[in-house]
Amino acid sequence: MAVADLSQIVKAYDVRGVVPDQWDEALAELFGAAFVQVTGAAAIVVGHDMRPSSPGLSRAFARGAAARGVDVTEIGLCSTDQLYYASGALGLPGAMFTASHNPAQYNGIKMCRAGAAPVGQDTGLSEIRELAERWSREGAPEPAATPGTITSRETLSDYAAYLRSLVDLTSVRPLKVVVDAGNGMGGHTVPTVFEGLPLTLVPMYFELDGTFPNHEANPLDPANIVDLQQRVRAESADLGLAFDGDADRCFVVDERGEPVSPSAITALVAARELAKNGGKGTVIHNLITSWTVPEVVRENGGTPVRTRVGHSFIKAEMASSGAIFGGEHSAHYYFKDFWNADTGMLAALHVLAALGGQPAPLSALVDQYDRYTGSGEINSTVADQQASIAAIRAAYGDRDDVTLDDLDGLTVTAADWWFNVRPSNTEPLLRLNAEARDETTMTKIRDEVLALIRT
Repeated sequence: MAVADLSQIVKAYDVRGVVPDQWDEALAELFGAAFVQVTGAAAIVVGHDMRPSSPGLSRAFARGAAARGVDVTEIGLCSTDQLYYASGALGLPGAMFTASHNPAQYNGIKMCRAGAAPVGQDTGLSEIRELAERWSREGAPEPAATPGTITSRETLSDYAAYLRSLVDLTSVRPLKVVVDAGNGMGGHTVPTVFEGLPLTLVPMYFELDGTFPNHEANPLDPANIVDLQQRVRAESADLGLAFDGDADRCFVVDERGEPVSPSAITALVAARELAKNGGKGTVIHNLITSWTVPEVVRENGGTPVRTRVGHSFIKAEMASSGAIFGGEHSAHYYFKDFWNADTGMLAALHVLAALGGQPAPLSALVDQYDRYTGSGEINSTVADQQASIAAIRAAYGDRDDVTLDDLDGLTVTAADWWFNVRPSNTEPLLRLNAEARDETTMTKIRDEVLALIRT
């Protein structure tokens, strides 16, 4: 086990790396011990996805925690939002073993405090890393005089019932829905969550297989929703849903097989959550989401709050502002009713309720939530990210018709368009997102900025 360089696997929000090259069960055990020391927990809950290495790593983490005198509830196979449910409902810190959409040789841990509060670099993860590094050099701490217990608990049916209690599905018309689980945890959760609803479910790749034999379980990459698009058209279905590997993100395609932008889903769900809350409330959106999102929030009586990209920022803002809902361009959706945590499944239920509660097809329903033309996220490999951003700032900074801000990278905003460039935290990439009132303007701005980035 390579212990010297945990910086390679302890990221901003989670642990992630190749098994067994970068980490293994011995290290997972130390992470378990470190997690309970940092959180001060008397009991924790642990779950895992379908990757071949997940059961062993998860059990090792549980052993490490129990050796410190902490009782562990294992919920076994689950989606990440099912683990958040267990953390919230049981009031326990939790650990989820998953590497989301990464290839099969990867695994990771998403950790949270009681009530699904995130554990990130500034909220305990760096201390967990320091302890694990020290113990890997010096040996694990002495076990507690009385070890904790490890017990198992079934939470899938309670999780499904809780989600269904948050969305009124009683008057939904019969719908035909194709779901691509990508051999990930959606194949485990969808049948139970959808049970008893007036849905004809067409399942794709529901077999749990952490080697992802059909396609990568990342629906944000257009290549990974091609199968779903074709099947929706072939089945004359009302919509299609695609989940990522740990099923915390959900991507939607309409009855024509066309992708529905996550910004449009954010706006649609925001309108529904505001209506449920008496037409008032704060809604968080990151700065990459469409202009449509704050517009729809205001039209429905709410207060939009713009934040940086990344779930730790969204969750912190949700907690501090008491927001009822938050959405990101990456198809992460956060709900106050779900301990401020992200759940693609709850967003999917909102889409089903909205579609099934009126007669129009999904494409017509989401038209009102899709008002602008976006570029999508375009990545460019750049040796010196800051020099590129400085060149863009120089090109636009003296113009009277634009404003610049530095909330996350550089955002340049004009009357009819905006764009943002921000560096990747982990790779030598610059990410560009642009949006305009029409296709011609968006294309012009996109190409102007790309020319500056790629010179």
